[in-house]
Amino acid sequence: MEKIEIDFVVKTLEKYIGQFKEPVIGKIAKQKRDPYRILIGTILSLRTKDQTTYEAAERLFSRAETPQAMLQLSQKEIEKFIYPVGFYHRKASQIIEISKLLIEKYKSEVPDSFDELLSLPGVGRKTANLVLNEGFNKPAICVDTHVHRISNRLGLVHTKMPEQTEFALMKVVPKKYWITINPILVTFGQNTCKPASPLCSNCPVNVVCTKIGVKSHR
Repeated sequence: MEKIEIDFVVKTLEKYIGQFKEPVIGKIAKQKRDPYRILIGTILSLRTKDQTTYEAAERLFSRAETPQAMLQLSQKEIEKFIYPVGFYHRKASQIIEISKLLIEKYKSEVPDSFDELLSLPGVGRKTANLVLNEGFNKPAICVDTHVHRISNRLGLVHTKMPEQTEFALMKVVPKKYWITINPILVTFGQNTCKPASPLCSNCPVNVVCTKIGVKSHR
């Protein structure tokens, strides 16, 4: 896809998604742009629907929103507050481990280094990049299932795995869009460019979409 088409896609979708709810981490970040809240919220969001994530984060942060406060809670209490997010037992344990590490190694602050974020329990590339984006306003391309699917569907990249998509997008997407491309494509994917039978009749970028992998659409 040519650069002018990337500009068209990003700017067109940016206007289009204004009618929909924003992704949960953006919502959490707007309340309070605190890297710790964003990190924990992102951990909660994995394999979990946005509304469930948001409600769980609200319950948890009403009790503890710093590493020190979090360690005043037992794992059972954290599990109770975050239920029914996916894998809540494991996530409660990871939240405790992360909070301990932040206190012991980083003076209670979330590191703004990709490699250091990756060293934290439960943090993968997607989570690290999202924390850099939302917590520190640092350019990094966060690739989840929506970004991976839509980037390939549009013909922006031709990749099989999200990590491949991340590196491929870095080569073709101008750096000025690295922070915004995730919330744009996630919102677009949740509401219009769905995994099965996307709503192509409502799509504002249908004219440039290659529809790679699309077997049926509405």
